[in-house]
Amino acid sequence: MVVDGLSEAEADRVFHAMADKTRRDILARVVLHEQSVSSLSRQYEMSFAAVQKHVAVLEHAELVGKHRQGREQIVRANTSTLRRAVELLDSYEQLWVQRAKQITELLTSEKGEADDRHPL
Repeated sequence: MVVDGLSEAEADRVFHAMADKTRRDILARVVLHEQSVSSLSRQYEMSFAAVQKHVAVLEHAELVGKHRQGREQIVRANTSTLRRAVELLDSYEQLWVQRAKQITELLTSEKGEADDRHPL
């Protein structure tokens, strides 16, 4: 399934990146405002290199981008990728809601048929 250009491979990268609690937290922080990698690293009990690796996974999934500002690497959220991920999840939700309605209709019609065959 492709939604607005979010291919299966892109979806795999996005949801792999978001499967980690630290990466979700980093993403939430940079959605609020851009931050340098060094500023992010001070907010976690892990090495600068570990935070860099988390940012790299998010960047590979195109959930964040980086740009240089002096000596700092500034991380910012890529909201277009986030929107496409939300659209993909919305399409799955619609699919499951539709299936639940079909199951309800099927069970209702079967119950009606059973009541017709076995009146009290």
